[in-house]
Amino acid sequence: MNTLDLLRDDFKLFLQALWRELDLPNPTRAQYAIADYLQHGPKRLQIQAFRGVGKSWITGAFVLWTLFNNSEKKIMIISASKERADNMSIFLQKLIIETPWLAHLRPKSDDSRWSRISFDVACSPHQAPSVKSVGITGQLTGSRADLMILDDIEVPGNSMTEFMREKLLQLCTEAESILTPKNDSRIMFLGTPQTTFTVYRKLAERAYKPFVWPARYPRKVTQYEGLLAPQLVEDIDGGAEPWQVTDDRFDNEDLIEREASMGRSNFMLQFMLDTSLSDAEKFPLKCSDLIVTSVNPTTAPESIVWCSDPQNVIKDLPTVGLPGDYFYSPMQLQGTWDSYQETICSVDPSGRGSDETAAAYISQRNGFLYVHDMRAYKDGYSDRTLLDILKGCKKYGVTKLLIETNFGDGIVSELFKKHMVQTKQGIDIEEVRANVRKEDRIIDSLEPILNQHRLIVDRNVIEWDFKSNPDSPPEERLLYMLFYQMSRMCREKGAIRHDDRIDCLAQGVQYFTDAMGISALEAIKDRKRNEWNSMLEEFFDDPQASANHLVLGMNLQQRQQAKGNSKNSVPTWV
Repeated sequence: MNTLDLLRDDFKLFLQALWRELDLPNPTRAQYAIADYLQHGPKRLQIQAFRGVGKSWITGAFVLWTLFNNSEKKIMIISASKERADNMSIFLQKLIIETPWLAHLRPKSDDSRWSRISFDVACSPHQAPSVKSVGITGQLTGSRADLMILDDIEVPGNSMTEFMREKLLQLCTEAESILTPKNDSRIMFLGTPQTTFTVYRKLAERAYKPFVWPARYPRKVTQYEGLLAPQLVEDIDGGAEPWQVTDDRFDNEDLIEREASMGRSNFMLQFMLDTSLSDAEKFPLKCSDLIVTSVNPTTAPESIVWCSDPQNVIKDLPTVGLPGDYFYSPMQLQGTWDSYQETICSVDPSGRGSDETAAAYISQRNGFLYVHDMRAYKDGYSDRTLLDILKGCKKYGVTKLLIETNFGDGIVSELFKKHMVQTKQGIDIEEVRANVRKEDRIIDSLEPILNQHRLIVDRNVIEWDFKSNPDSPPEERLLYMLFYQMSRMCREKGAIRHDDRIDCLAQGVQYFTDAMGISALEAIKDRKRNEWNSMLEEFFDDPQASANHLVLGMNLQQRQQAKGNSKNSVPTWV
């Protein structure tokens, strides 16, 4: 068997020879294992390997190996963006031109297609190109392919919300309609999970069998649900130590540095590929427990009724919570509208840097809390920031400024007082010092009111939160969002990297804890009782002047009941 026959027979040898042409070192153990799975794996598969292992390069080599064996094959490369897919095409074209033993794949005529969008190798004329690159949101309908490669289709920008993930999953199903009906036609997904609830889990449920290769041997093999690469399973059965490096692509020191800079949760996704859902119950703060509606700046109804009926799901708001966690509109607004009993501004100050200074404007009536607005600033407690917070205080009629003093030791309060003198605002300032661990404090403050569905949030807060920090990359924007922080908060230390917004909200809610004992139903009864007694007093003081008003205010049954009631009694309908 000559050398070319050996390359056709074994993709691992082909990969090794191609790496030498590129002056790269021999493939690592993980890269050989991925190559073996690409060659011998099932018709529908997915490869999940740690970030930086070279999945895309290996799969690009597999495209060339496929054409090396059969130049009549039609291949489609799909990525999250058109640019990434085109870069793969350019990489393949460069290899065909510069690799001597791939010379037979070069187009035979100048009329052949040869662009970054699509190109032909030396093959029979055909409507479909040999290789075509397209973005996941591009024009897929009408194309045909024998081999479909979906490379890193999940990125932070298209998987932040549940609706985004559902849309992405629908686009993935288009691959089935494009695949040619041949026995050797295949669909391959390769990528790294971007969220705990990645679309790759859904694909696994749809018979796209995953091959998972984390950067370290896991401490709990059961979290991978039997999907670990068979080579690693053999190592573990043979006594491999947990948390040891599985491949020499990165050494132990490098992985430690990456974990420290990325944070534990991101490292577990990007390098350990741990998308286990077993911890979902650890997150007690749900977006679905909120009531989302337009909040009036000055008045509110006596009571608001929460309902989780599917008809109440607000589908036009971006949801960054966990899967199945949506925002709901109220079922009913009850009673009369009246002024809020108190409105505060909760401020969580921070210095300049990656943290934010956050301010939440919250009102209370009958035990219900209304979040009017939230603002966040990256410039610490500058004059511009403090003046903008005070501007919001004037807009919503704030009577108390609640300031956490853990940062700055009271200096922020003094700066606020100076600006209040200049703006002629008389607002009480109350300083709060936190002594309980942050994660416990936030959950203990918010969980009870959320479980009782007494926190009402203005729609504009959700829209602002999702659009905030527009200049940051998607994966960074997500970490700063209030409702992302809320839905990922658990009692583990350092549960989320940034918690300024949720901490600010929890501080304001904690202030109103005493008001949570107020029953909206009892408040309505008290109001009706007072109105009834007031009307009776007016009637007995001046019967002729108020008789018409009283009679018009009662129906027949109420008038009959009133005949036997004394001056200070209350009818049974109240």
